[in-house]
Amino acid sequence: METPTPESQRVFAPGIFAGQVAIVTGGGSGIGLATAREFLRLGARVAICGRTQVKLDGALAELGGAYGADHVLARPCDIREPAQVETFVGDVLAAFGRIDIVVNNAGGQFPSAAHHISPNGFLAVIKNNLVGTFHVCREVANRWMIPQRGGRIVNVTANVARGFPGMAHTGAARAGVENLTMTLAVEWATHGILVNAVAPGIILSSGTAQYPPEILARGIAETPLKRAGTVEEVANSIVFIASPAGAFLTGATLRLDGGQSLWGRSWEIP
Repeated sequence: METPTPESQRVFAPGIFAGQVAIVTGGGSGIGLATAREFLRLGARVAICGRTQVKLDGALAELGGAYGADHVLARPCDIREPAQVETFVGDVLAAFGRIDIVVNNAGGQFPSAAHHISPNGFLAVIKNNLVGTFHVCREVANRWMIPQRGGRIVNVTANVARGFPGMAHTGAARAGVENLTMTLAVEWATHGILVNAVAPGIILSSGTAQYPPEILARGIAETPLKRAGTVEEVANSIVFIASPAGAFLTGATLRLDGGQSLWGRSWEIP
């Protein structure tokens, strides 16, 4: 099946995010960079963060060159550390004066059978994917969205609808993020904050490029659409949820996986 080109996916009206500010964690590469690029293209100012300075520098050079340095902020931030999240959010408010959208994209994991994952390895992934997401949600809500009575939060999770054999650590964390998404959607609805999630399946990105080729090949073979998704397709889904078209959507998880969650295997049983 043919993979759509980024140009063919440009379906959103120019300027729909004019005057708005979006935070994208893990915005230095992959899905995060594609999402930042799309928000900028549609008129938003964007703040990205990550743990790798080289990636941030490259993203800032690209995005600032294309859309103007005054429209992009890039700061190092380890979302596992509440003090760093507090500093980053403060920097965004000082630079841009508001926060309308948060995309919790930062995360990380590694393929491994559960019995080979060390206690420290398990905890590191839980802190990065689940605890860090909570830190960002909480800080932005308390500092801006709750007082201002409005905002959009989109959490990037993973395809964990049938468990996550081969990545028990991130499966547990991402399932926690899905539940957190539903919980915050209810608690914060009275403040006008919409909280949703996107659950990508097999996506060709800088993250999946680090996986063994046989894992990617098996995942694609077990996807009904018989192809991997693109980072641009994930970015478009995030933009849709954050756009005016998503104004009555909250507490939902959009599974962007080519049907993989309905059929197919991701892990061979010996």
